[in-house]
Amino acid sequence: MDSDLSVVECSYQRHGGQVLEIFNHAILTSTALYDYAPRDLQQIETWFSNKLTGRWPILGLESSSGELRAFGSYGPFRNFPAYKYTVEHSVYVAEGFRGQGLGQTILKLLIDRARQNDYHAMIGAIDANNSASCALHDKLGFELVGKLPQVGFKFGNWLDLALYQLTLNTPDKPIDG
Repeated sequence: MDSDLSVVECSYQRHGGQVLEIFNHAILTSTALYDYAPRDLQQIETWFSNKLTGRWPILGLESSSGELRAFGSYGPFRNFPAYKYTVEHSVYVAEGFRGQGLGQTILKLLIDRARQNDYHAMIGAIDANNSASCALHDKLGFELVGKLPQVGFKFGNWLDLALYQLTLNTPDKPIDG
């Protein structure tokens, strides 16, 4: 990681506009997000608020000048009580900074945070043609556990969704309920 970068807990006040820009670039130019329409600041404010309410982390890599170069988060995998030890994560790197290991740094930070918070499994739902993200997940020990063919449609093409899972050694004493 570039020595100019710091790990930060992202906030709407400081990072909302930059998160919006990174999300919207991904929406408009890639299949990293299966959204069609760019988001607006109100949607990003709600996203931050939901993360805060759920106590879900939003971790970023910020330059000394305050430029957010990458961020990631995790949240609930599915909304049923038995999934309480499983989270789904996402990682985004700003245009112009890809291929520098920033995504790997963010994902490692999210894995560490998930362990600290006693989660047992992390899920990544990745467009199957996103070879860079698939390779990153393979490198960090995630296992390809499933592929959902043609579940998305964007840019005139059917999209396959690859599901990657990392099983963590936590919690020590899981409980029902």
